[in-house]
Amino acid sequence: MNTPADVLFILLGAIMVLAMHGGFAFLEVGTVRKKNQVNALVKILCDFSVSTIAYFLIGYTFAYGAGFLVGASTLAEQNGYQLVKFFFLLTFAAAIPAIISGGIAERAKFYPQLVASAALVALVYPFFEGIIWNGNYGVQAWLESAFGAPMRDFAGSVVVHGMGGWIALMAVLLLGARRGRYKQGGGIAAHPPSSIPFLALGAWMLTVGWFGFNVMSAQTIDGISGLVALNSLMAMVGGTLAALFVGRNDPGFVHNGPLAGLVAVCAGSDIMHPLGALATGVVAGGMFVIFFTMTQNRWKIDDVLGVWPLHGLCGAWGGIAAGIFGLEALGGLGGVSFVSQLVGTALGILVAMAGGFIVYGILKQVVGIRLTPEQEYEGTDLAIHKVSSSPEKESGW
Repeated sequence: MNTPADVLFILLGAIMVLAMHGGFAFLEVGTVRKKNQVNALVKILCDFSVSTIAYFLIGYTFAYGAGFLVGASTLAEQNGYQLVKFFFLLTFAAAIPAIISGGIAERAKFYPQLVASAALVALVYPFFEGIIWNGNYGVQAWLESAFGAPMRDFAGSVVVHGMGGWIALMAVLLLGARRGRYKQGGGIAAHPPSSIPFLALGAWMLTVGWFGFNVMSAQTIDGISGLVALNSLMAMVGGTLAALFVGRNDPGFVHNGPLAGLVAVCAGSDIMHPLGALATGVVAGGMFVIFFTMTQNRWKIDDVLGVWPLHGLCGAWGGIAAGIFGLEALGGLGGVSFVSQLVGTALGILVAMAGGFIVYGILKQVVGIRLTPEQEYEGTDLAIHKVSSSPEKESGW
């Protein structure tokens, strides 16, 4: 039986992760061009709202087999734990469209994206979430019998971040690059961040909230671990310093560095030694800078915020890193299998890519997912919301 303290504990975790969605919003606001800032703010809030309904009606039941379509009197008889647990897990599920939002920024239609968010949170994400976190379809039991341990993903390196990043890659590829981003002669038009202070604010909001994301994934007071907190901290600073050096002092890279480290440490934060967490963060921070640069410049994939390298690749690295630095031989607590981590991570990538391709592919064919050239040139703020972030001419006396 869960205690009232458990209810408060997981509620506070839900609130901290909810605040991270503000971080997603401001990270995007600071990165996109000024004519797209309002859209970033509106999109994140509306995606969260649509995700809540989709997860309440379908997604949570799909993943865990328990729903809320019963009388209020039945719900009131519970001690509240299951209700706030839903809130907590919802904030994870809603991170999927929040991650995708950064990749498809500046040229995606608004309402088709809301439809995509609903489909992903109702069906695609809960399918893999249920496999890893609820043992659905016998996959975890098979991994344990075959390789000695199930796939471990304590706080969602693969389940949340990897899924979001690889789905986003499919959306970005189907959407295509922003017009004018890549020139016919092979040149690249630079679109520098519109506001480093907003970008930094978003990064800090995400970083602070992440300690609720990771530590409170224990879901009960008895399960709380100081090791998770320390490992999260070490991965955060490792990612920051690696991004600083590899990114040659670029502030955009510096402020994404801690996020890369925190994405990667989620999976094994409860079993790694702090030095293993530091190494995980260092690799992730450097990986983000290298692959963001390759994605944008060499491969010419216009992933605006770099959500595929940040969440997709660093999330996959985190799943694998748990099978390395979680081993007792490398100072970890053990109880993890490298092969299981590899197989589980690969499965997550496969589900994400297939789900993203199906959802965005259908929407592209049926209603279209991209703004017209005129709307894109005008900017999403005026084209969709009919208002700019800071009107040049103020009305009044």
